[in-house]
Amino acid sequence: MGKIKTVASVLLLAFIVGCSPSPQEPSGTEIERVLLDSKRNLVFVEGGEFRLGDVGNQSGAPFTPILDNNKPPKLVEIDSFSILAKEVTWGEFLTYLHDVGRAEEYTIENGFRRAVRLPIVANNDPGSPNYKDKPARSPNFHEAENYCSWLAEKTGHPYALPSEAQWEFAARNRGQSVPFATNTGELDIDVYLQRSPVDPMHPVSGNALVHSSNQVERRPAGSYPPSPLGLHDMTGSVAEWTRDWFHPGFDHLSSDNPVAVEVPSSVPSKRSVRDLAGYGDHTGGLATVYARHGEDVDSPDQGFRCVVNHPESIN
Repeated sequence: MGKIKTVASVLLLAFIVGCSPSPQEPSGTEIERVLLDSKRNLVFVEGGEFRLGDVGNQSGAPFTPILDNNKPPKLVEIDSFSILAKEVTWGEFLTYLHDVGRAEEYTIENGFRRAVRLPIVANNDPGSPNYKDKPARSPNFHEAENYCSWLAEKTGHPYALPSEAQWEFAARNRGQSVPFATNTGELDIDVYLQRSPVDPMHPVSGNALVHSSNQVERRPAGSYPPSPLGLHDMTGSVAEWTRDWFHPGFDHLSSDNPVAVEVPSSVPSKRSVRDLAGYGDHTGGLATVYARHGEDVDSPDQGFRCVVNHPESIN
C-alpha cells in the first residue's frame, strides 16, 4: 500500500510539473504589468497640419545638409493619436516574445548571428546592455510591428508602429521647427559613452545620448528629461522603426494622414527609420529629428515605440 501511495505521489508530481508553465513563459502578472505600462506611458498628441521634412532653420539653411531624401518638405495633416513616451524596453519586449513562443528563435543555437554581439534577452543587471529597463533592439522589423499588434490584441486598443509623419510630428512638438527632440530643443550630449571603460553607474549628464561609438550599451529608457510634449529619447538612445516603406523624398505620400503603404520598386525591402542619432553618428545634421533613411526589414539594430491610432486619449 505504501508503494502504491509513493508511485501515485510521483505520478501526481510529474503531472503537475508537466502542466506548469515553462520557466521562460511570462506570468499573467508580468503580461498585465506590460499592458498597464503601455497605457500609462502614452502621451496624447493633438493632430494638425505641418510641413513634413527638413524645413530649414530661421536663416533658411537646411538642418540636414548632407541629406536629400527629406527635401522638399511636404504640407500634410494628421489626426490626433497617442504615442509611447519611452522606447519599448528589453523587459517588455521579452515578455511579448516569450508569450508568443518566439524568444528561442533569436538565439545563437538557432542561427541568429546577431546574438553573438547583443543577445535577445532581458535581465536584472543594471550593468548589462540587456538590462530590463534599457531600450530593446528588435531582431527585425516584423517583431517590432508584431509587438504593437500584440498590445492591440491584448488591450483592444489600436496600437501600431508610428507612421513617419506621426513620428516626426511628435518629435517636433506637434510640428515645430526644432532640430532636436530634447527638453530645450538643443543638444547637450551625455559623456556616458565617451568614458573608457563605460561605467553604467555613472550619473546621467546632458539631455541625450549621442556619441560616435560601436557600443551596444545604452541608458535605461527615459533617463533624460522629456521633450516639451513629454517624450523621451526621440533624439539619441536607439534608432526607431516606423511603419512606412522607405521612399526617397515625400512625393509618394498623400496630404492626409500620410503613410507609405506601397512597396517601392527601387528599394523593395526597406522600411523608414528615424532618429539616426540612435546609431551614434551626428555628422551633417543626422542627429536632428529630420534625418531619415531606409533599413532592410531584417536589420537587428533598431528600437521602436508604438502609437495608438485613436482621435481621443485612452488614458
